[in-house]
Amino acid sequence: MKRECVVLVLCCLLLISIGLEVHALDYDYSFSAECLKKPLKPQYNGGIVTNPEFNDGLNGWAVLGVAKIENNVSSDGNKFIVASERKGPYHGFSQEFQLDKDKFYVVSGWVQVNHDDDATIAVIFKTQGGFQHAAWANAKSGCWSMFKGGLVVNASGSAQLYFETNNTAVDIWIDNISVQPFSQEEWTSHQTQTIEKVRKSKVVIQVVDSQGKPLPNATISLIQGRANFPFGCAMNKNILNNNAYQNWFFSRFKYTVFEDEMKWYSTENSQGKVDYSTSDAMVNLCKSKGVSIRGHNILWDDPKFQPNWVPSLSPQQLSVAAGRRVGSVVAKYRGQVIHWDVVNENLHFNFFESKLGATASATFYRLAAQFDNRTPLFLNEFNTIEDQRDGASSPANYLNKIRQIRAGGYRGSLGIGLEGHFVTPNQAYIRSAIDTLASAKLPIWITELDVQSSPNQAQFLDQIIKEVVGHPAVQGLLIWSAWTPNGCYKMCLTDNNFKNLATGDVVDKIRVSLTHEDLVGTTNAEGYFETSLFHGNYKAIVTHPTMVVSSFHHNLTVMPTTSESSSERKDDKNVLIAAAQEIVPILVHLFDFNSSPEMNEINIVAIAKGWEMGLDLVGGSTGGEIR
Repeated sequence: MKRECVVLVLCCLLLISIGLEVHALDYDYSFSAECLKKPLKPQYNGGIVTNPEFNDGLNGWAVLGVAKIENNVSSDGNKFIVASERKGPYHGFSQEFQLDKDKFYVVSGWVQVNHDDDATIAVIFKTQGGFQHAAWANAKSGCWSMFKGGLVVNASGSAQLYFETNNTAVDIWIDNISVQPFSQEEWTSHQTQTIEKVRKSKVVIQVVDSQGKPLPNATISLIQGRANFPFGCAMNKNILNNNAYQNWFFSRFKYTVFEDEMKWYSTENSQGKVDYSTSDAMVNLCKSKGVSIRGHNILWDDPKFQPNWVPSLSPQQLSVAAGRRVGSVVAKYRGQVIHWDVVNENLHFNFFESKLGATASATFYRLAAQFDNRTPLFLNEFNTIEDQRDGASSPANYLNKIRQIRAGGYRGSLGIGLEGHFVTPNQAYIRSAIDTLASAKLPIWITELDVQSSPNQAQFLDQIIKEVVGHPAVQGLLIWSAWTPNGCYKMCLTDNNFKNLATGDVVDKIRVSLTHEDLVGTTNAEGYFETSLFHGNYKAIVTHPTMVVSSFHHNLTVMPTTSESSSERKDDKNVLIAAAQEIVPILVHLFDFNSSPEMNEINIVAIAKGWEMGLDLVGGSTGGEIR
């Protein structure tokens, strides 16, 4: 029998159809952060809103409280509703709806006020179960600001939509309102679509012999290495001398964040006595296991979490001490962390601003970048996606904080950190809040996810993880469950013997669902094997009875590409580029193990729309490599 040298020909194809049985209404992830002279059309054509564009006067809308409402027309013909002469925060206009318990509602629209001062507008529903905040907007005079939010009701029945601001002197203008319901099945289908379209791509592998003829019935085993979507968990110093903790953790996670050990109060408990021994040991342990670390945190704006010697410092002394802290920790761990949380929770708190002025945060971001200009610098905040009632850290205010840091002179990289300390999740609000933040076009990570203890803790955790992993803008997720013998911050994943609790089972199940384990296939009559792969690193092992070696190994990386990455790597002969709407042939030399060291040239072509594949070919038992 003739022995053959096999060649892999790979095609990376854009996934066109995902085979969903649910014919769902597409979800609109868009949000406009720009204040516009004319509002955009209502999403979903207004959904279940009566007269969403006010083309039919005030039909469907009624006075709420004491106010004057009227239909106005701008000079360009745009029609909108105005509430003036308001006697209380909630006084203005409203509309009645019938809402169902088992549906998700996405709310959006446009708002403006008549005074020069900005006004915070809350979008609220009075439901059968009480008052529910659905969205927040920072309204301006002279242009239209978009709001977007969501709600899930506890009981079916009538609900009243209205708009509230504490500034009763302003007139509220509203236009192009939308309230769109989605069923449970539709909502879940959106998550599945994102997984298939954003986290995965369809890959076609062809196996041919040394003559270029297709090789049917070849066995292809795909072994996944490091996944492209970061899914990790917090740790603390208890892991250092606990083999059971280490075994449990490192068998699951390649990303982490330290619970306390890198914070200022841990590394400089006494002024001038800096001690990084514990964080050093944890960093070294993570490096030995190939685990990436988020740098958390450089400074914390909450006055309760300063080193005990800091609050009594004068402004000048504080400026010097904080500057030294920034330089010390950033220089110490430069190149060893993947992110820096620079000023933690600076939407809710303002310790440094109250002492050093309104631009304190921007100053510290600029300073951190001077010591490390390669690592992305993040904001990090709670309740932006967890609690729709908290206007301090609303998505609109988060975007404003980013603008303030930019206005303060920081022009470097920024990322959006969303802590995610949940009690009861509102999935519609989570999704719409991330939609809003995604308009900033910055990396978004869920940085400290946990759920308060309750009979539904594991169920809620499952819902939240699927929601954030199923959002196209989310780039990473960390669970806030560092273990201690006396319990975790809010949520443990294991008991003290490192046996999974229900929450740990949820994390494991979803974590495994985002990877491939023991994926084996067989080529068809044309030598093709087709599958859908999560982005990440893989080893393809090919076996066939006619092969001269026992197996043929092929390392590849499947990942989304951008025009920038494609342009940077087009001259790299180790990489097969598949840029959008291009067919890019690359010549790759393969040893012919069947005859002599003589090289054969094989033309390998990738056909793709928006993907790239990195190739690293390794010849099986002979150890031959092609670079």
